[in-house]
Amino acid sequence: MDRDVFESLKEGLRRYVRERLVPLENQITEEDRIPDEVIGEMREMGLFGLSTPTEYGGLGLTCSEETELMAELTWAAAAFRSIVGINLGLGSQAILMDGTPAQREEWLSKIASGEVITSFCLTEPDSGSDAAALRTRADRDGDTYVLNGTKRYITNAPVASLFLVMARTTVERLPRNAHVTAFLVPRNSPGLTIGAKDRKMGQSGAWCADVVLEDVRVPASAIIGGIEGRGFSTAMKSLDRGRINIAATCIGQARRILYEAIRYADERKQFGQRIGEFQLIQAMLADSQADLYASECMLRETARRLDAGKRVSTEAACLKMFASEMVGRIADRAVQIHGGSGYMRDSVVERFYRDVRVFRIFEGTTQIQQTIIGKALLERRSPID
Repeated sequence: MDRDVFESLKEGLRRYVRERLVPLENQITEEDRIPDEVIGEMREMGLFGLSTPTEYGGLGLTCSEETELMAELTWAAAAFRSIVGINLGLGSQAILMDGTPAQREEWLSKIASGEVITSFCLTEPDSGSDAAALRTRADRDGDTYVLNGTKRYITNAPVASLFLVMARTTVERLPRNAHVTAFLVPRNSPGLTIGAKDRKMGQSGAWCADVVLEDVRVPASAIIGGIEGRGFSTAMKSLDRGRINIAATCIGQARRILYEAIRYADERKQFGQRIGEFQLIQAMLADSQADLYASECMLRETARRLDAGKRVSTEAACLKMFASEMVGRIADRAVQIHGGSGYMRDSVVERFYRDVRVFRIFEGTTQIQQTIIGKALLERRSPID
């Protein structure tokens, strides 16, 4: 995209977030839902198709451009990002990278427009970080597959119309996780039901729930790419860009939290002066700014490498790990700076403190990222170059 056009798009999004979305945060917290009209506005702005190529109706942004916009969007509550996030990541990228031409034609334009909201179904009651140990089965029956199993904590499940379901196509656990196959399952498939909305610590308005599959029959053409055993590989390739997107989200949230902390430190008075004049408050602000700046530098470099066609699995893991831990530290300091008021439910920083906690868990916990990085270093026998 032409840089001037992109900057105009970015500035328009910035105004929309601050003037339209931020004032809605308290309402969304109370009602636990994003208004339908806001979702419609986000569709009109093209936010569901930032990463989808223009040939399929998206904006075709580079990873660097996408993350700039994501950091702007997430100045507001994280729920606004959640409704578009799967479409930008696994929901579109899995089909784009590994889908058949027919699958791309059928789904990508609908995903880019937001007509179709997607959910990625990997986690199960007994399978989380050990994703390859999933129990959901897909048994071949002629030209169809019959799916049975339960998926847990599935983002957007209550509103999604297309589910990317990971299932076992063989009982054995095969090398390179070739027992896992990815299926495209429409919401209206007989036997597919959605559980009650999960009650979460934070991120009101961002819905997740169980997805239950009971003898759900789909055609063989529903396999992403049309070949069994590539599901885990598809997920891992898609996760690189997804983890970069999560890091951009953490940065957007951290910018807002630090802004709130600075504003409070500048306005709140104790002992006859603004608390921002106390050096220990300044130290917490300084540590937060350094954390944020380091994450921003890591994000720009990792996105640049991905756009250049380089493999960035290790870098994306480093980035996701650091950025998700970073925003947690900044949120904790912001609550401390606010003192007692920061512990109250009507405090902005209290809400952000709860909202950002999940970033250290989904799309791979901090500990999983550490494992990925450690293994990569031992295989290379040298630091990342």
